[in-house]
Amino acid sequence: MAVVHLEVRGVVQGVGFRWFTVRAARRAGLRGWVRNCSDGSVEITAAGDPASLDRFVNEVRQGPPGARVDHVRELPVDHGDNLGDEFEAVR
Repeated sequence: MAVVHLEVRGVVQGVGFRWFTVRAARRAGLRGWVRNCSDGSVEITAAGDPASLDRFVNEVRQGPPGARVDHVRELPVDHGDNLGDEFEAVR
């Protein structure tokens, strides 16, 4: 199992980006979470098989209609993070 921790910047809040991310992650069979950050970015931690994670990250880079993804930055992975049993939007 592989894990990614991402920061997504652009027009990614108020455009359905978190729900797009949840649907994409669940289709890929990933566990983890997505949340809006106070600085206007979106933070994502996802875990699963490497091929599924690659496809998921490519979808995140595109975003849903109405969003504009300017930058996706990979952050250090916190291996103590509780990823739960499925992928969900959190606060």
